[in-house]
Amino acid sequence: MLKRIEDYKKNLPVLEVYTAVQSEGSRAGYPTIVVRTTGCTHRCYFGEGGWCDSWYTSIHPEKGIYCFQDIIDAYDQHPHIKEMMLTGGSPTMHPKLVNELTHFAHERDIFITIETEGSHFLPTDYPINLLSISPKFSNSIPVLGAKTPQGAIVDERMIKKHNSKRVNTEAIKQSIEYHSDYHIKPVLDKDLSMVGEVEEFLKECNIPDHKVWAMPAGDDRESLMESYPEVMNFVRDRGWRFTGRSHIMAFNTERCV
Repeated sequence: MLKRIEDYKKNLPVLEVYTAVQSEGSRAGYPTIVVRTTGCTHRCYFGEGGWCDSWYTSIHPEKGIYCFQDIIDAYDQHPHIKEMMLTGGSPTMHPKLVNELTHFAHERDIFITIETEGSHFLPTDYPINLLSISPKFSNSIPVLGAKTPQGAIVDERMIKKHNSKRVNTEAIKQSIEYHSDYHIKPVLDKDLSMVGEVEEFLKECNIPDHKVWAMPAGDDRESLMESYPEVMNFVRDRGWRFTGRSHIMAFNTERCV
């Protein structure tokens, strides 16, 4: 047995708890409750595609404001929802929280999807239903001198931080082996320059095409519209799956959607 949370009223590194419709990957379309952790190993910047769309949990991480009881209350208030999207930030940085959520989900028959960059292997008492793994390839590396969403300037320290766990293939292999199911969700720019890296990664990890859901880069509606057609056409010809980002298309940069 791994460590458990004992005080359900204590604040956790959880920044958002809200209802939504899953809008990425193989569970798209399901009503879900989103549990968003704060803190991340990465500092993703996709050039014209923009910064990480949840930069307030990664590049400029805000403090958590929710406790475990808040998550329980959300499900009590929406008993028809039997899905959870655990996202961030980087949820696997918080092993006690993730493990506690697997117990809660097991008791309530809730299907957990964890969105992760794959930087940590995290075994839990109950395996997670679906790993939505988005390894960060070279198109995610911050550009020296670029301005972050709050006006900081990218320096070598930020780049080094981002690259330290950027593609942890061993952790990803272990995670796939341990948990119940997975898909890989690479972020592709409109110029598709990182496709070769993705292909090498898939070969190294022995991942079949039907487990790949390619996602266009973009942190707002305008940037997504530029990459959508290029990525869709590539996926059509390559034989992977395509996943849109309908929460951004519907609500643009609004939070908690």
